Order: sequence, then structure tokens, then C-alpha cells
Amino acid sequence: MNCEDQAEVDRLWEALIANGGQESMCGWLKDRYGLSWQIIPAALMSMLSDPDPERAGRATQAMLRMRKIDVGALQAACDGAPLPA
Repeated sequence: MNCEDQAEVDRLWEALIANGGQESMCGWLKDRYGLSWQIIPAALMSMLSDPDPERAGRATQAMLRMRKIDVGALQAACDGAPLPA
């Protein structure tokens, strides 16, 4: 499911995991009925397709550590901030 911004990611994520949904990795979750969804902010796709392969790689590595996608943390990683341990 494509989202415009972090607010939309947060709203959809919380609604879909409510009442028994389960978080997974890389923006994936299962709703209470067992249907799988991936919540993808527009900024993620932009960062993953950055023409600078080092920036894109840092964004990819950050995303692989996340459950719900955090646009601010992705941007920081893309810009060169160290990934949390």
C-alpha cells in the first residue's frame, strides 16, 4: 500500500495491526484476518532508487532493520548517519 508521508504510514499501520494484527519486517504486517500488507511511503522508493548507489545502499540497509518504515530514520541513513546497533 503506497502512502504519501509518515502520518499516513502511522495511521494505516496502527489500523491494520489493531485487534490482533502482527508486525513483520521491512514495512510488512498481517492484519487481524491474516492478510499481508506492505506499507510503503513514497520517500522510501525515492531513496531506494537514488542515483548514488551508496545512498541507495544505506537506505536499503536501514529499511531491512525496520518493522514499520520510519521516513526520518531512512533519510538520516541515506544521508550517512550510522545505523543503530
